[in-house]
Amino acid sequence: MNQSASLERALAPGLTERHRRHLYRQRRILESAQGPEVRVDGKTYIAFCSNDYLGLAQHPQVVAAMQKASDHYGVGSGASHLVSGHSREHHALEEELAAFCGRERALLFSTGYMANLGAVTALVGRNDGVFEDRLNHASLLDAGLLSGARFQRFQHNDMRDLERRLARSRSERKLIVVDGVFSMDGDCAPLTELSQLAERHNAWLMVDDAHGFGCLGAQGGGCAEHFGLGQDRLPILMATLGKALGTSGAFVAGSETLIETLIQQARSYIYTTAMPPALAAASRASLRLLTEEAWRRDALQSRIQQFRQDAQALGLALMPSETAIQPLLVGDEARALKLAEGLAERGFLVIAIRPPTVPAGSARLRITLSAEHTEQQVTQLLDALGDLARD
Repeated sequence: MNQSASLERALAPGLTERHRRHLYRQRRILESAQGPEVRVDGKTYIAFCSNDYLGLAQHPQVVAAMQKASDHYGVGSGASHLVSGHSREHHALEEELAAFCGRERALLFSTGYMANLGAVTALVGRNDGVFEDRLNHASLLDAGLLSGARFQRFQHNDMRDLERRLARSRSERKLIVVDGVFSMDGDCAPLTELSQLAERHNAWLMVDDAHGFGCLGAQGGGCAEHFGLGQDRLPILMATLGKALGTSGAFVAGSETLIETLIQQARSYIYTTAMPPALAAASRASLRLLTEEAWRRDALQSRIQQFRQDAQALGLALMPSETAIQPLLVGDEARALKLAEGLAERGFLVIAIRPPTVPAGSARLRITLSAEHTEQQVTQLLDALGDLARD
């Protein structure tokens, strides 16, 4: 048997089984810019599945900044940050992010996945311990496993479980890692209590604030601002640029010593090409808009409150989230797919989330809201959900 035939024979049954269990994933082709209305596979939808929470992905100032920087720097960065790829735009963005977050330094990574892998594996290893919430993002879980440290998962937002594990640990270094806003449930980690636990047990706290940064806090500073945690109480802050800022990439912010350590030891930073300088310029424009246009956060909060109030009136199975992520718990995978298909037939793009992304038996519709959604669009979605629920 040749290699290709052998590969096909080994892999095909797994795909068939995924189909049978309603777990098969399929890509759609986006034919428009991100926004409340999108064109996908030749059809126009009102989209409630994007992480462009503040509607900045196609903002004219962000687009213009990227175009202007492309004219100057070209398209690619050409090399890693430590070779010849670290441009003035990269450096300025790092300085502006650090100042915005109230940290000494910030370090850019090409993706959030790479930021989490790089930070965790640079900070802990053999003879150390890493403690993660069971519902953490896959990148954090992978980072903990790859670090070589003793990897423990505590029950979701369960401080007693975490404290028991910390008290038993004899690890040289202890790192607590959580999502600030959990990407599939939409609830927040209890960061005040986590910070206190870290201090009591001589541990460090790291937060992935991908879904809180830009949305939470009076100034959009995310979970750190929302809970009032400075660098001393939240020493390792990671956030992405591809959600509320509408661009792409990620950063880790903290002390001078932390950032220099990551520059020297984070493999996913050292051994990869830097993001395009034009993308850094676009992110700088987004950060300025984040600080200047507070109305975007106000509009987002209005849509969140509208959705929750009206969904509860309809008796829909909301999860306890006060963020832009509003999951409707369905349970059965086939039913979640059927509901998503029903919404698509009515002109709404909402994605059914199924295992292994979420635990078995907790399939859901992950509805995400944006500052650019209108009150009427949210009402139309709820009318469609009400019809489907009655059916």
